[in-house]
Amino acid sequence: MNQLLQIAGAVLVLGAFLLSQLNVLDGRSKIYLTLNLVGSAVLAWLAYADADWGFLLLEGVWAVVSAAGLVRSLRPRRMVT
Repeated sequence: MNQLLQIAGAVLVLGAFLLSQLNVLDGRSKIYLTLNLVGSAVLAWLAYADADWGFLLLEGVWAVVSAAGLVRSLRPRRMVT
């Protein structure tokens, strides 16, 4: 089961990256950020469960950065006057 979750998480992160490189998704789009957040969060959780600290650091930071970008993209934009 862990292997299946690892593959699913990796496919989400790598799929988002590939679509970004092919100019299908913008790197700041909600879809791109959501794919990265979900994929990296799954991988971070699995790394934590296996006490794989280097991988947890990588995927944990990836998830936090993706979450911050997603929150920023969901906030209403302020009008500059």
